Order: sequence, then C-alpha cells, then structure tokens
Amino acid sequence: MTDEVEIPEDHPRYQSLLTRHRIEEGVEKGITSKQGLIAEGRGESFDYLLGEETLPSADEAERAAAARLLLAEQAVLSVNGNVAALVPGEIVELAEVTRADIEVNLFNRTDERMQAIADHLRDHGAEDVKGLTADARIAGLEHERGKVDEDGIYSADVVLVPLEDGDRAEALAEMGKTELVIDLNPLSRSPRTAAIPIIDNIIRAIPNMTSHARDLAGASSEELEAIVAEFDRETALSEAENVIRDI
Repeated sequence: MTDEVEIPEDHPRYQSLLTRHRIEEGVEKGITSKQGLIAEGRGESFDYLLGEETLPSADEAERAAAARLLLAEQAVLSVNGNVAALVPGEIVELAEVTRADIEVNLFNRTDERMQAIADHLRDHGAEDVKGLTADARIAGLEHERGKVDEDGIYSADVVLVPLEDGDRAEALAEMGKTELVIDLNPLSRSPRTAAIPIIDNIIRAIPNMTSHARDLAGASSEELEAIVAEFDRETALSEAENVIRDI
C-alpha cells in the first residue's frame, strides 16, 4: 500500500501507524465499514495494554490453531472488512498452507462490499472466495452475518473467525463448529466461546499461524492431535487477562 512507505520502520509506533493506515485505506476502498474504524481503535487499546507483542500463551494458541486447521476435514477462514484491510495476503497464504477455504462474512453486508472484498482478496492471490452465494443461514442469527455459503462455513468443521461478533461465535458453537478466534480482549464473548482463543493482534497472529503450519506440515495426525489436546484455553485467557490487570 502506497502510504506505508511514508512510515519509517524504526518509528516506535510503526506497527500501530501501519495498522491505522490500512484501515483508513480499507474505508476509502469500500472494504471496511466506518464502524470498523471504531472496532480497530478498541482493539488497539487492548494491544497497547498487552505490550504490543505476542505473549507466550498466544504463541501456543497459534500453534494449536495451526495444528487444528491441518487436522480439519473442511476448514474455512472467515473474513470481514477489517481482516481484508489488515491481512489480505497473509490470510491467502494461511489458506494455501492449511488447504482452507476463504469466505467473506459481513455484518454491514452489501453486494458492493462483498464484491470489493472478494476482488481485494483475489488481488492478493486468492483463487476462490466464498460468501457471495449465501445459500445457507446460521440458525438463530437474523442479521446479515447469518448468511453463509452452504459449501463453506455452513458445512465446515473448523472455522477461523478473527475479529468476530460474540453472537455469531456463540451461534457457530451451537452448530458444533470448532472455532479458532483471534481477539485482543480476553474478556470478550468470542474468545470465551472459542475452542482455541488467540489473544493477539491479527497482524502478528496470522503470520505466526502460517509459520507454525509450515513447521507442522510433515507431522502425523497423532502429533497434531497431541498439540491440540495439550493446549489449555483457560490458561491462555487468564494469562492475557493477568498481563492487562498487572499493568
């Protein structure tokens, strides 16, 4: 993105400024909603409290999430406007490494935004982007996030839902999906619903998951299952909360 080169990489707030520029550009392109600006600001405040770094417990969650994606029969990476603006190429790379599908899902859904995000992801290397068909619905959700593709999120056994709404996270859990949630707030409903809550900034979490997935590509199913089983979700949530409370 053209504006990013104007930020010196040695600037102490480089990552934060970079994130803001990507969200701003997402709004200008019609990818990110104005509400997404507010959501990003809220997330950034939690990242500041967490020290703007990946905690050891978050790295363990990212490794477990990578293992779970590799074990999945049908994994889907859910993408909203902020995800598309912040990590489009990184999402495409994670999908390729884990053989997962990508599906666009929006609360403020319009045909124009859906198409813009799908095109944006294709510009970053995605070959197939789901979500535009919307021929199935998540039970109990009357708003637009309930619309999904039947051969995508609706049929998936494992869903990565970064920057997720709590009500959809709960609805997906009710459907029996294994949810991997990326959220900077350890007290939010979404990570507390997830099988694997990842309390980290998405701009660090997605590349870390991809790196772990590459390292685990040759692992047996038994080894991957052991990694998932050893992960303690309650510890991951409580350690992130303790870091915030101890500031």
